[in-house]
Amino acid sequence: YKERSSQTILKKMLRVVLVTACVASAVAFSVAPALRPVSRAAISARHSPLALTMVAQGPAADSGIDRRAALSRAAVAAAGLAAATFAVPVIALADSAGKKIVVAGATGQTGRRILERLAATPGLNVIGGVRNIEKAAKDLSTSSTVVRGAMVQKVAAIDTAAVELRGLDVVVDSVDALAETMAGAESLVIATGFVPGNPFQMTAAAHAVDNVGTIKLIDAAKKAGVKKIVMVSSILTNGRAWGQEKSAGFVITNAFGQVLDEKLVAENYLKASGLDYTIVRPGGLKAKPPTGALLVSKEDSLNSGEISRDLVADVAVACLSDPKVKNMVLEIIEDTGAPPKVFNGLTM
Repeated sequence: YKERSSQTILKKMLRVVLVTACVASAVAFSVAPALRPVSRAAISARHSPLALTMVAQGPAADSGIDRRAALSRAAVAAAGLAAATFAVPVIALADSAGKKIVVAGATGQTGRRILERLAATPGLNVIGGVRNIEKAAKDLSTSSTVVRGAMVQKVAAIDTAAVELRGLDVVVDSVDALAETMAGAESLVIATGFVPGNPFQMTAAAHAVDNVGTIKLIDAAKKAGVKKIVMVSSILTNGRAWGQEKSAGFVITNAFGQVLDEKLVAENYLKASGLDYTIVRPGGLKAKPPTGALLVSKEDSLNSGEISRDLVADVAVACLSDPKVKNMVLEIIEDTGAPPKVFNGLTM
């Protein structure tokens, strides 16, 4: 009975949020032009053609296009471009033989994709940080359809033989325990994030995972001697700072536990940590393979758009070894050839 009541309340909350977002969106579009989705022309003015067109486009990936090679070529070609131009980072993990990389949130839909790519790289010692090792080993090695929050997603199996699973719980574990899990690691990928559930507990959960828990990971990484952190965050995290607090994307996303505000606290903490970092802010996440080219934009520039989790994983892995993205924030979506108007499955 309690479960049915919670589900009913959650549905009602979602309807209220959507209505509020639609009103906010209408006001934003009619009154404040600055809140409109960034046009493709405006984006193009800030980016090289390579940054807009590289990376396999959907089915073409199966016809001989190597996305990782495309990423490398884009980075090399853009090396001499102006600082305002953001290119796709290079993947060069082959020269990191013997190095240890930890993925926090390895059973999440983005985390498992990152884990998959790292596990397929020869010579790396890959550690998957998970809350329940036995359950994670079973889930990761099985292809299935899972329900996470309001999304139904298909996930592929991962060969866990190339991965060492270790217990890692950002809510329960102390900084010392987390540091012990990361002992000897060269890099850390933070792909954790709370999963919306009980509407009465979302605020507390987002605070515990996306804020306090992520900060504990950063402190633990410093204590363990980790040199590089790649954090997967979200566009509009800093939306309040550039007039996006009433945009539909911000209103809808932040309604879930004020998660964007919580993520921002952790982002700022990482920036001030003194560690080499790259923050990757994807648009709305899709479980399907990419259908558009990767578009990389500068910090606080995108307020809509979506992207395949596959591309997010590619970029996160690439950022581990590309010095050009040191201490940078990258915002990424798929370029559909038109101004982005969709975020998290909703038309803006």
